[in-house]
Amino acid sequence: MNWQRCTAVEQHPDKVGGAWVFRGSRVPVAALFTNLRDGASVEEFLEWFPGVDPVSVAAVLDFEAKSLSAAAVPRTESSGASPSA
Repeated sequence: MNWQRCTAVEQHPDKVGGAWVFRGSRVPVAALFTNLRDGASVEEFLEWFPGVDPVSVAAVLDFEAKSLSAAAVPRTESSGASPSA
């Protein structure tokens, strides 16, 4: 995934060990996905990380969804590969 194309995040070698973070914060993007995976809601995440705004969270989730959708495009049969089930 190319996070450079998502304007809601940034990466600096001297900020949180070079991890992708929400722009203007020190909150890693991975923290959002970890918390959601563990059962937190977006609203809870925003309460726990007040330096992150709802628009940025929505932009990250939308970027991730679009990236996954693009990666899930099935191959055509003419390529000799069959789509995964």
